[in-house]
Amino acid sequence: MDLKLILWTTLLGVCCYCNAQKEGNECINANAKYCGECIQAGAKCGWCKDPDFLKQGETVSTRCDELQSLKKRGCQESMIENPHGGQTILQNKSLTNRKKVTEPGRANPLKPEEITQIRPQKINLVLRSGEPQSFELTFKRAEDYPIDLYYLMDLSYSMKDDLENVKNLGTQLMLEMSKITSDFRIGFGSFVEKTVMPYISTTPAKLLNPCTSDQNCTSPFSYKNVLNLTSDGQKFNTLVGQQHISGNLDSPEGGFDAIMQVAVCGQQIGWRDVTRLLVFSTDAGFHFAGDGKLGGIVLPNDGKCHMENNIYTMSHYYDYPSIAHLVQKLSDNNIQTIFAVTEEFQPVYQELKNLIPKSAVGTLSANSSNVIHLIIDAYNSLSSEVILENSKLPEGVTISYTSRCKNGVVSEGENGRKCSNISIGDEVKFHISITSKGCSKQVNWTKPEIIKIKALGFTEEVEVILNFICECDCHNESIENSADCHNGTYECGACKCKEGRVGRQCECSSNDVATEDMDRTCRKDNGTDICSNNGDCVCGTCECKKRDNPEERYSGQYCECDNFNCDRSGNKLCGGHGRCECRVCICDPMWTGSACDCSLDESMCRASNKQICNGRGVCECGTCKCTDPKFQGPTCETCPTCPGVCTEHKECVECRAFGTGEKAATCKEECSDFTMIKVKDRDKLPQPNAAAYPVMHCKERDANDCWFYYTYAINNNTEKEVHVVEKPDCPSGPDIIPIVAGVVAGIVLIGLALLLIWKLLMIIHDRREFAKFEKEKMNAKWDTQENPIYKSPINQFQNPNYGRKAAVL
Repeated sequence: MDLKLILWTTLLGVCCYCNAQKEGNECINANAKYCGECIQAGAKCGWCKDPDFLKQGETVSTRCDELQSLKKRGCQESMIENPHGGQTILQNKSLTNRKKVTEPGRANPLKPEEITQIRPQKINLVLRSGEPQSFELTFKRAEDYPIDLYYLMDLSYSMKDDLENVKNLGTQLMLEMSKITSDFRIGFGSFVEKTVMPYISTTPAKLLNPCTSDQNCTSPFSYKNVLNLTSDGQKFNTLVGQQHISGNLDSPEGGFDAIMQVAVCGQQIGWRDVTRLLVFSTDAGFHFAGDGKLGGIVLPNDGKCHMENNIYTMSHYYDYPSIAHLVQKLSDNNIQTIFAVTEEFQPVYQELKNLIPKSAVGTLSANSSNVIHLIIDAYNSLSSEVILENSKLPEGVTISYTSRCKNGVVSEGENGRKCSNISIGDEVKFHISITSKGCSKQVNWTKPEIIKIKALGFTEEVEVILNFICECDCHNESIENSADCHNGTYECGACKCKEGRVGRQCECSSNDVATEDMDRTCRKDNGTDICSNNGDCVCGTCECKKRDNPEERYSGQYCECDNFNCDRSGNKLCGGHGRCECRVCICDPMWTGSACDCSLDESMCRASNKQICNGRGVCECGTCKCTDPKFQGPTCETCPTCPGVCTEHKECVECRAFGTGEKAATCKEECSDFTMIKVKDRDKLPQPNAAAYPVMHCKERDANDCWFYYTYAINNNTEKEVHVVEKPDCPSGPDIIPIVAGVVAGIVLIGLALLLIWKLLMIIHDRREFAKFEKEKMNAKWDTQENPIYKSPINQFQNPNYGRKAAVL
């Protein structure tokens, strides 16, 4: 498992390295044939226009490389084409420090077009591919900025009680808005639904009165502009008071048709170039694109104004607009939308608000009695946020934003477009960076492109003029049909061939580049390999392949040479002390060897006595090779195993390791020429056979008559190194108590042992006697009931002849 992990890690590292090499060499990868194509490859790319720059076998595209690489290859800086972009601010009016006019006639209020909230207003950028151009945009909310508010109301039957409250909205809203601005205008419009089935009933009676017979309702309509924007609040009350409720059949309303017309019919509505607010009031949902098919309407909404006599006349002809279409038109006309809806439809319009930038949602009470507070709160919320947007970018152009808002808050990416919680008079900054990538063939790059950047909901904008660098300056000095180019243009030190022509001087036709006769001249020594398999034969001349690494190149008449297959030392080509030419290292002065790794400088071998290696060795490649293996050091000056080394360093080792000895007071000054390492015991000391360099083992007695052990050596880095056992070995006197205790214990043990032996012998003796007694007892012939010493007094005798007589008879 571990082996697999290591293999995968290695493979991934190699892949990442290769990708990094390819991505990092955009100049080489571009394979540019002329200067303009080269500078479009990236901001780091330059073109050498020196006619004599190319070596034998190098292609024209080799002129395109990173600047440092071109200089290293011998191209003078004055011969390198490397144009840069720039910027010029064309209009940069100061931001307006406007104060609110509290008394009429006291000051002349500024006209809307005279107020400046954003700077700069116009800037010219010159873009080179891959080189970003950045500028700073500043926004400041002006005090007493004019406001146009258009109130768009749903007049379906369910909004009957709401209409009564809105009839007095004009004067009340004018009074409240006067606290925010002295220049306020208000307008009114209404909507119901498309005037076709199945949205409304088309019976004649229902067309006259869509409500029940006891209700007086007006005929259904799609959208009606009742009052253009005006500063007369009383007129608003009067005209709104004359409005009547209408009706329709389905629950969703045709409000999107009305919003579209309010947005695009600016002249009829009377919009000014000021803050534009659209209040959309309803208690129902909405129809959107595609719903018109229910009424047989299939044509998409065209996003144009179709107002006649203040009435939308094409509701039966065009479908409802899509949400995206509405977002575009509201943004194009700088209209901020406030959705005043009932609590039931709050979630629906909250989702819609998330799709429409610079919009807000407020909860409308059942009879719209809170509409004024709703509008004021929504306006404060919208005006406290700045969101930047830009017009469509040309192909290959990207833009990025970084915002610097209040309290030092910095945001990037999409959040870099906006700042929140901005009060009147607050100033925020946006860092804008624009970058182009190449020059599109579909765009006439000789003409400038214009993009516009603005804050949503505000009419002011920044005009950015984009000019593109797609050709080098030397392009203007090109010579057509030059003597140096048979069928092309001499441009920037090279031939730019006409279509169908190839070769360094455009001398060949593209149809003839692969003939056998031409290939023969590209084979070295009549071999089989064309251009040594390191290039292509073009017009009988080898053009060598390029490598991913711009520092590596093939060269030579047959591409047989390269500058990367020389010997290496220390993982560096030619040891870092030379250059590789045709696979042979050309060493720098004072260096020699096949890999330029041998220094000819003997200063490092010269000892303090001016002798080379102290007369004990020879200087090879800047390093002393000691002839006597006992000597070490940069100049063979030390002998770590010679007698006297231990005695020489004893005092310094003692004072540094234990703080004792004759040099304890001057230890820091006299004993800092070696590295000391403490070990726990003697087994941890370096051993002569295990160390990579000679080691001298030492045993010395210190001031306390203790032995301490250490080793002295000079390591491979020519540094003095001492390993010392951290605790000295001190002899100790006899301990009386253990000795007495041992003697007493010995005597007791010996006594016990003797007693045990005596007891054992007695037991053995008793057992033997008992056994003998038993044996004798067994051998006894007498009766145990008779006296053994008793002798009977009766003697019995027998006649010898007593038995014989009887036998005779």
